Amino acid sequence: MSYFSAVDQWFEGRSAIVTGGSAGMGRAIALAFSAAGSRVIVSDIADAGGEETVALIRSAGGEAQFVHADVSTSEDVQSMVSTCVDAYGGLDFAVNAAAIEFEVDFLADLPDDQWDRMLDVNLKSVFLCMKYEIRAMLAAGNGGAIVNIASTSSYRPQPHQSAYTASKFGVLGLTKSAAVDYAPQGIRINAICPGSIDTPMLRNAIERRGRDPQEVANRLSLIGRFGTPDEIASAALWLCSSAAGFTIGHALAVDGGYLAR
Repeated sequence: MSYFSAVDQWFEGRSAIVTGGSAGMGRAIALAFSAAGSRVIVSDIADAGGEETVALIRSAGGEAQFVHADVSTSEDVQSMVSTCVDAYGGLDFAVNAAAIEFEVDFLADLPDDQWDRMLDVNLKSVFLCMKYEIRAMLAAGNGGAIVNIASTSSYRPQPHQSAYTASKFGVLGLTKSAAVDYAPQGIRINAICPGSIDTPMLRNAIERRGRDPQEVANRLSLIGRFGTPDEIASAALWLCSSAAGFTIGHALAVDGGYLAR
């Protein structure tokens, strides 16, 4: 992340919110924004992991706070954004990374409550986060940048993932629609579509399905390995940087070539 710190001072002294920041991609993204000079609100429902992310940022000399927030609830999201504005004077960047994945059933066997939970956490949360993030950016009048974490499943569904696929397909729709609405106000909104990234959520999914990790890596990339959370963090940082000033409403695949196959 030193490239952005040394070459692009865009992030220095600005503020960022990262949801799902307790582990995996969210943690890597929060650390990347801090390393580039931003003050970071780390949000999650996993308090211990979120506080650990904040501790890592502070130990490296950065500034961060943890906010417990269930991003599927309006009240928690409003509080999260308000905390950022109160603490740091505004909101410049947001990466909405919170998500879950737990399906093992075909669509016809999927319980209604599991569908509802998946759509609440993966899709409704993006609506709520953008709603209040955009309001904060508009109030400040300085524009901003938002990145939503979608998935390669937005394009190519995997078996037993009807709710997850629907939620991530919806994230792309929200991203593009919001980008159209708010680009004239200087708010750039984009998405990242991660492929098979080596996170606890991926490892749990592989174990749940009784798959061999290397077989999964071979099948879901062109280079026979999983991606790293840092590779997603680099993409998020670039999309929020001045270098991506002409990139609006885009879905960036970081997937080891999976979608090219």
